[in-house]
Amino acid sequence: MKHVAAYLLLVLGGNESPSAADVTTALAAVGVEADSASLDKFLAEMEGKDIDETLAAGKELLAKFGGGGGGGGGGAAAGGDAEEAVEEKEEEVEEEAPAATDMFGGDGDGGDY
Repeated sequence: MKHVAAYLLLVLGGNESPSAADVTTALAAVGVEADSASLDKFLAEMEGKDIDETLAAGKELLAKFGGGGGGGGGGAAAGGDAEEAVEEKEEEVEEEAPAATDMFGGDGDGGDY
């Protein structure tokens, strides 16, 4: 993924056909080491392809997976159990905060400041 990201950033920056050296330099600029075998394989797959067409084809493939969404909410219980589904709020108990101290752990009897 790092090679793809660097390649796309270089294309966005105006380099229509980034070389392995370009991608390696871009990754090195942010402290990331390039894997030459993976990079060479990626560049071989991208050779002669238009980036816009490649992205459009990928988008079409992703559309086949569907939206995924979180699903619908749970429905109300059948029958007359609707009142049982309502949760009662518990009363919040306020805890008393400990007595305030100054930032150096003193008891506030008048420090040097």
